[in-house]
Amino acid sequence: MMPPRPNAPASARLPPGIWALGFVSMLMDISSEMIHALLPLYMVGALGASTLAVGLIEGIAEATASITKVFSGALSDKLGKRKLLAAIGYGLAACSKPVFPLAGSIGWVVAARFVDRIGKGIRGAPRDALIADLAPPGLRGAAFGLRQSLDTAGAFMGPLIAIGLMALFDDDIRRVFGWAVLPAVAAFALIVFAVHDAPHVAADAPRAPLSRAELAKLPAAYWWVVGVSAVFTVARFSEAFLVLRAQELGVALMLIPAVLVLMNVVYSATSYPVGLLADRVHRGTLLALGFALLVAADLVLALVDGLVGLALGVALWGLHMGMTQGLLAALVADVAPATLRGTAFGVFNLVGGVALLVASVLAGGLWDAFGSQATFFCGAAFAALALAGLAVLRHRVALR
Repeated sequence: MMPPRPNAPASARLPPGIWALGFVSMLMDISSEMIHALLPLYMVGALGASTLAVGLIEGIAEATASITKVFSGALSDKLGKRKLLAAIGYGLAACSKPVFPLAGSIGWVVAARFVDRIGKGIRGAPRDALIADLAPPGLRGAAFGLRQSLDTAGAFMGPLIAIGLMALFDDDIRRVFGWAVLPAVAAFALIVFAVHDAPHVAADAPRAPLSRAELAKLPAAYWWVVGVSAVFTVARFSEAFLVLRAQELGVALMLIPAVLVLMNVVYSATSYPVGLLADRVHRGTLLALGFALLVAADLVLALVDGLVGLALGVALWGLHMGMTQGLLAALVADVAPATLRGTAFGVFNLVGGVALLVASVLAGGLWDAFGSQATFFCGAAFAALALAGLAVLRHRVALR
């Protein structure tokens, strides 16, 4: 059974470190989304990549990040220096950004994505574990929701900036990529100077976090959360396919980043309120609603043509993200022992990354072979399967 969540004292507030980590995520996402909003079009149009290749590259990039998270999370448990590893990860991602405007072939883009995702992998699990360490009792949902909300605010500001720069630079994608370097450097500077480790992290550190004996300390509830999340991730393929769907429907090149703007505005607006709500009500109910929203988003994107259908599908996609992503992270923090939080987040993200690789390759292959409808119908089917798995999870571990 999942242990009961403590209630937050009336005077409890989220500490400055959590806010700082949120703004670090926001700045890096501004940089990343300025690039990612246009990267699928750049790879297909300028560099001649196929849709299957886009799915494969995106899937491999995310899987690389997830594999790296296992080792960085375990290392943060052993060393008790979560901030150091997070800063290294953000620094590596910042260093990868100048490669995108300079890339002359698909190989350079793949290399830059690979390095960027390694940086994401190094920072991800230690950062999430640090948030769990810093959050006051009873405010984990709010802490993860706040970070996700600020992160996603960056994810819609990035495409908005990209739209403005595309207009300013007459659709010159390379120049937009060049300007994306600045917020990445600012994110690295902020984590170096404004974020500090929680003082108790190093206490009782495991000697070998990835050993069988240590992994056995992760409870059954944790593994159920990982399993259901993996099935759900197969349904939630890369947002690159939302961009390609917009292109298929004839949206002007300069305006295509608005797809990610809309998705991330909805995502950002819902993440923090859902996090606050999750500290007070049944988390299983909120997750079930989020899973059902993904089914609806996929069906709308598959069946409804035109800009209205696209906008509705993308908005539902953003709503399902806001209902699920911070909440799944909070569930991991709830069930994982404090000394193994980094490892727990690392394994959680590894499984999710493998699932995302499968999802993106499958989505790209279906798109190339049968068209966009097949991709979104498949996503809806896997989301429905995850919803059924959630019902079992709620019964087995009594989500609170």
